[in-house]
Amino acid sequence: MAYKNIEVDFANFREEIFSSKAVKYTNTETKEGSSELDFTFATENEKVKEEITRKSFTFAEDAWRKLKQNKLSIAGLIFIILITTLAVIVPIFSKYSIFETNLSMTNRFPSAAHWFGTDQLGRDIFVRVMYGARYSLAIAFIASFLNLIIGILYGGVSGYFGGRVDTFMMRVVDIIYSIPMTIYVILIMVTFEKGGFLNIVLALALSYWIGMARIVRGEILQLKQQEYILAARTLGASNRRILFKHLLPNSMSSIIVTLTLQIPSAIFTEAFLSFIGLGITPPAASWGTLANDALGGFRLYPYQLVFPTLAICLTILAFNLLGDGLRDALDPKVRG
Repeated sequence: MAYKNIEVDFANFREEIFSSKAVKYTNTETKEGSSELDFTFATENEKVKEEITRKSFTFAEDAWRKLKQNKLSIAGLIFIILITTLAVIVPIFSKYSIFETNLSMTNRFPSAAHWFGTDQLGRDIFVRVMYGARYSLAIAFIASFLNLIIGILYGGVSGYFGGRVDTFMMRVVDIIYSIPMTIYVILIMVTFEKGGFLNIVLALALSYWIGMARIVRGEILQLKQQEYILAARTLGASNRRILFKHLLPNSMSSIIVTLTLQIPSAIFTEAFLSFIGLGITPPAASWGTLANDALGGFRLYPYQLVFPTLAICLTILAFNLLGDGLRDALDPKVRG
């Protein structure tokens, strides 16, 4: 009977505790000097203090919140959106033709009619710079996308399987990396006689994926030792599922940052190759070919070289600023 009374009293006490929203207790002393716990109900103010007031964010929301705090990264993002939009709409709606020459308007300095002036054939430089942005940005985006696909697959397989597979695949990477990219371009131009656009995209795709593959391999080597990968293997998950459902998604922060920093490198490489005559060929125009065309008259008409060069520098700077911001925003160790 004594045990049943104790059970009933404990059940009533437990029901009273859980029926209340919040309970606090204080340590008091009885007349005999012994210590016991005295439970009392919490007040409304004490309940408010215990509430979690910080809003819960997903990983993407938290990354965007921290990215917005970086003003330089947001400025870079705005510039990228602006230059991409202008590259699409300006050549379409401009009253000046991209290729049509006007010898009566040759080498005009910047004015209200021609914001960036005209070149040696009377073509509007502002329209040609925006048209050149199409080629430069398109090559950078397409090449970076191909690098992303190849680098993820190659680096993911190499890092996941490890051992001899990893050793062999990394030695192949070292061999490819040791060959200068200019040789790739020359060989591709000899093989494909038409189209500089395709040549430069293939050249960048054949060489730039190496950096992405090394980044992905390093991330996979680190993540595959985690407990959740061991749990997935224990549950019978296939290698393909572990790689594409667990390892690669958890490596996306490093992959996105690397991709963002590869795009400006591709823009510069395309401009350099076009400048020396190994990239986009006339009458098509990229920022590199525009700089090459203006080089001969630089002393008399420096603006013809300044504007395409400035477009290259500002675009590369914008992507670098955005990449730095994404690196901080996607780092879980950095709390904003």
